[in-house]
Amino acid sequence: MTAGFTAALLQAQTQILNHMDRRLPQADMLHQAMGYALRGGKMLRGFLVLESARLHDVPETAAIEAALAIECIHAYSLVHDDLPAMDDDDLRRGQPTLHRKWDEATAVLAGDSLQTLAFELLARDSVGPNALSLIRTLAQAAGKDGMVSGQMMDIAAETAETPLTLDEITTLQARKTGCLIEWSACAGARLAGADPAPLRHYAQALGLAFQIADDILDVEGDAATVGKAVRKDADAGKATFVSHLGLEGAKHRARELADLACAALAPYGAAGDTLKDAARFVISRDS
Repeated sequence: MTAGFTAALLQAQTQILNHMDRRLPQADMLHQAMGYALRGGKMLRGFLVLESARLHDVPETAAIEAALAIECIHAYSLVHDDLPAMDDDDLRRGQPTLHRKWDEATAVLAGDSLQTLAFELLARDSVGPNALSLIRTLAQAAGKDGMVSGQMMDIAAETAETPLTLDEITTLQARKTGCLIEWSACAGARLAGADPAPLRHYAQALGLAFQIADDILDVEGDAATVGKAVRKDADAGKATFVSHLGLEGAKHRARELADLACAALAPYGAAGDTLKDAARFVISRDS
């Protein structure tokens, strides 16, 4: 990571966590569980919101609500994905999953509360005149045609008679992972009432590169570093980008996608350099 990107990511994490403390006081067990779910991650999606807002001169008072909102949606999805009825995981971000630290009921309710909090944040007056666009597009990205749809496809694939094709995996991941990354990168343009097309193209390449990198980490990663179980896909005989492309082929495709993401930022000139560094980080990360 470049020094500039490292500093920008750390600043975004600090801003989001500070805002979380303002909006989510740890008053009871439910609030504590919600805070637990939000902490410990890279907060890449929130960073993308803040960085895209910076490109469009959006006030931080508006951007920070959207940044925390997307982290709430992402955290809720992880809490529910980790449940025994879904992926049945014991480890997340190097810590016990929420249902292991508390119980399944608390995990379900904390996830539900994080999801609704996201829309409460986007509906605040400080978000400005384009809040409705963010609310509508986040509902689409997170719901039946986006992330939830992708998770449903993933569950169905586990019991399918034949493994998914490469095109089917690409569609699945565009929904399960890509939709929230795309929303995050486009948020700044939408807040400003600007054309989100360049950032959409950037994010579509970035999201797919992110998932390919995840598949590579499942093969090469160490659980202690990655912060969750690894080699689950191979053990389950699950079709992935690595199983279709091979390890080196997957790495090559991830690099191609990172280059495409960087090229999409040409309209922003040097102002887009930090987002270019984010694309390079996505394919070189170890967690």
